[in-house]
Amino acid sequence: MFEMSMPWWEFVFRAVVVYVVLLTMIRMSGKRTMGQFTAFDMLLIVLLGNAVQNALLGKDTSMTGGLLLAATLIILNWLVGFVTSRSKTAERILEGAPVVLARNGHVYRDVLKRELVSRDDLAKAMREAGCSDIERVKLALLETDGHITIMTSNSDSNA
Repeated sequence: MFEMSMPWWEFVFRAVVVYVVLLTMIRMSGKRTMGQFTAFDMLLIVLLGNAVQNALLGKDTSMTGGLLLAATLIILNWLVGFVTSRSKTAERILEGAPVVLARNGHVYRDVLKRELVSRDDLAKAMREAGCSDIERVKLALLETDGHITIMTSNSDSNA
């Protein structure tokens, strides 16, 4: 139960590689991937966990190996948070920057397409901000967490 089938450093190495590759893939998939959490997203998370299980554990099924992997992943996650909170460059690379979707009543359709945001997503954010007319939108931003913020010309409402 406690005897590992690989050296400890191989667990750490596997965890670092899988963490970096998954982080890169998630960042490349766009802001909306993390901003909308639907049943499909939950399924993706479960399947991702299952897909990378063998890459992390290899043939090891020991409790020690699993706990070492968990500790390594938690430490990596903490390190990413630590680095991004202290470096604007790292934050921009790892988390991205807000993107303007609309300004002064004009919707940037090419930006919507590139960021995988539908007109319905924008309309929903407008409704949540109490804005019924695109002409009242002073600024619509796709935030780094995938949510859309709407600022209207009458007031600065957020969604």
